[in-house]
Amino acid sequence: MTDEKKPSKIIIEGVTEEGETFRPSDWAERVSGNLSTFKNHRIYYSPLLRPSYRGGNRCVVLDEKLKETNPELYKHILDFAKQNKLKICGEDEENNE
Repeated sequence: MTDEKKPSKIIIEGVTEEGETFRPSDWAERVSGNLSTFKNHRIYYSPLLRPSYRGGNRCVVLDEKLKETNPELYKHILDFAKQNKLKICGEDEENNE
């Protein structure tokens, strides 16, 4: 048996390290739009990259599987979060709050 863990998710919260709300207010939808599709007048977000909420703040949920399927986009999103000093944590940290 292997001790392999399922790929985890990274949560990028729309709050800066200084505690300010990140703007524009639709940033999570814009970032998630990189992998979304549009069908029947409706947007469908990828399970690998989707907008969400955490503690009343907009977030992006980034599945680590994206690192394998689209490493450039994965790196771009993490670089974006770091450049804008957004809070980054793992899904397991989200469940412990």
